[in-house]
Amino acid sequence: MSWATRVRSIRTGAERRFPVLTELTGRLVSGNLLDAATRLAAQAFLAAVPLLFALAAFAPLAVRDQLRESLRVMFGLTGAADHELQQVLDQPDADGLRETTGIVGALVALVSATSFSRAMARVCERAWGLPRAGTRIAAWRWLVWLLALVVVVLLQAPVRDGFGAGGWLGLPLYFLVTTGVWLWTQHLLLAKRIDWLPLLPGALLAGTAATALGLTARLYMPGALNRALGDYGSLGLVLTLLSWLIVVCAALTFAFTIGAVLAREPPLDRYLTPGFRSSGPTGLRREPRSGR
Repeated sequence: MSWATRVRSIRTGAERRFPVLTELTGRLVSGNLLDAATRLAAQAFLAAVPLLFALAAFAPLAVRDQLRESLRVMFGLTGAADHELQQVLDQPDADGLRETTGIVGALVALVSATSFSRAMARVCERAWGLPRAGTRIAAWRWLVWLLALVVVVLLQAPVRDGFGAGGWLGLPLYFLVTTGVWLWTQHLLLAKRIDWLPLLPGALLAGTAATALGLTARLYMPGALNRALGDYGSLGLVLTLLSWLIVVCAALTFAFTIGAVLAREPPLDRYLTPGFRSSGPTGLRREPRSGR
């Protein structure tokens, strides 16, 4: 038996014994996932900047203080990076900033920030091989998801501290919250076209990745942000944050795609998608029931 024939035989045997690995490899190679993650990160950054200034202009002092504390906890901000954040949120002349921003400007920023919601919805739809949802059905979902995400960011500090109990409770609570958020995110942005249970593997993978990256951010980001500010100024801060967003969005994109494959392939399909079988990149299709 030649070497090429042996390799083909091994590959055929692996595809027959482990169909989930074959499907997963094909999706990860052909899905342009890194491109999608990069676009998602860019939209996240473009949404975050105007929303941050809108909150600095219009949010009450208590909300701005909570946002500053949550961002400190998320990124472990110290030194120059923390000072930059304080300059944005601690506005001595809030009335002047409101006049500069304007209510119309804040609304425009909010509407334009839904581009991040649309990009996230497209990532979820590609993971499940679904077409785009109609604008009439999806538009309000984009806005609701974006506002909910702002609330989640505001609650990061108390959640990670276990609401005063400490890190021993904060870490598992953070994992549960992030898993729940990404489970709800998929269900909402997919316009309820996929049931809750098949979305669970992707949510668990996304929650695990978010928890690991959340712990890593507190160790890596403070030094990286302060070095970037010292060497390159505000441009270095932007590049560092955008690089980190690419890593986070890549983790979420891969998590949703892998979760969709796992839910549709043996052995989990019998538990998560009973009555359905995989139909390749087009999603799920119900098996015909045999007549009696």
